[in-house]
Amino acid sequence: MATHSEHTPVFLDRTIELLTPALERPGAVMVDGTLGLGGHAEAILDRFPGLRYIGLDRDQNALALSAERLARFGDRVTLVHSVYDRIGEVLEELEIPGGIAGVLFDLGVSSMQLDRVERGFSYSQDAPLDMRMDDTAELTAERVLAEYPEAELRRIFFQYGDEKLAPRYARRIVESRATEPLTTSAQLVALIDAATPAAARRSGHSAKRVFQALRIEVNQELASLERAIPAALDALEVGGRIVVLAYQSLEDRIVKREFAERTTSTAPRGLPVELPEHAPTFRLLVRGAELAGEDERARNPRSIPVRLRAAERLRAA
Repeated sequence: MATHSEHTPVFLDRTIELLTPALERPGAVMVDGTLGLGGHAEAILDRFPGLRYIGLDRDQNALALSAERLARFGDRVTLVHSVYDRIGEVLEELEIPGGIAGVLFDLGVSSMQLDRVERGFSYSQDAPLDMRMDDTAELTAERVLAEYPEAELRRIFFQYGDEKLAPRYARRIVESRATEPLTTSAQLVALIDAATPAAARRSGHSAKRVFQALRIEVNQELASLERAIPAALDALEVGGRIVVLAYQSLEDRIVKREFAERTTSTAPRGLPVELPEHAPTFRLLVRGAELAGEDERARNPRSIPVRLRAAERLRAA
């Protein structure tokens, strides 16, 4: 397995730049909802020596590695085994008074999870059909393929993978599992390959879209994100800032929708003067979604699909 030193955090300099006005305040507290290997955390803790950092991750292996990496910061760092949609509950449990200064979400599957072949995230290497980010969770990709009805498999592949051949793949999976269980990624890839018409192969390997859909379902990534973004925005103090790095359009759409709602006036149309209670509670720090520049893309290919969005709290709700 690759070590944390071999991974370059995505959008590191830009993330720090956007968070700086909030994090340089005395007594600032920040929550990292997707701690991973702690690359962003280490750089931010070095940059702001008075900052308290709370790192959440559902992956206990990531937490263990980050604990080693961040040990030199002592009690400035608190690591919590949790899905990021529990940010409100975690802050209550830690008895954090008032709001927090900053929030970071670096979404999607981490490099470490992709590098661990046995986790089953990659369609290009044979492994058990696991795909759990949290290995204490019960649901695996194998269970999804073995237990979900055909209609539900079809929905997952289409909704989470944008897979046009979802009905065909769902039907073949149900037919196949009647005689032999699907337990490895190689079995699933072979089934998908056999079910894909030659004309459809030119648009890329369909296994990629199916594997993405299964991973999202196993980890309930979109459902968790739909709860996490509002919870994070609610937790920010006035002047607090949030940065979100999304790797695919389904994630980005959730972030964009919630940011748009919080940065839009609620005043009725035609009202001559906007009353304070109708003013937006947040403002956007980035117009639209910011993409990585050429230098970052060359230095870190993982940044190529990333869409960065950021916002600042203007007033209490």
